[in-house]
Amino acid sequence: MKNQLWGSLQQFSSQEEGVTAIEYALIAALVAVVIIGGATLLGTNLNTLFENIAGKI
Repeated sequence: MKNQLWGSLQQFSSQEEGVTAIEYALIAALVAVVIIGGATLLGTNLNTLFENIAGKI
């Protein structure tokens, strides 16, 4: 069983389609992290801006 699994993993890693799929998955994950970080930062900044405006009103 262990040898079958190892053989399957080696075969999967030797196929270019598998490697490309993994690369795309990593790129998508990185983009998602950047988007989440940017949205969080933007949300915090907008909240501060609205609080300042509300305080001045």
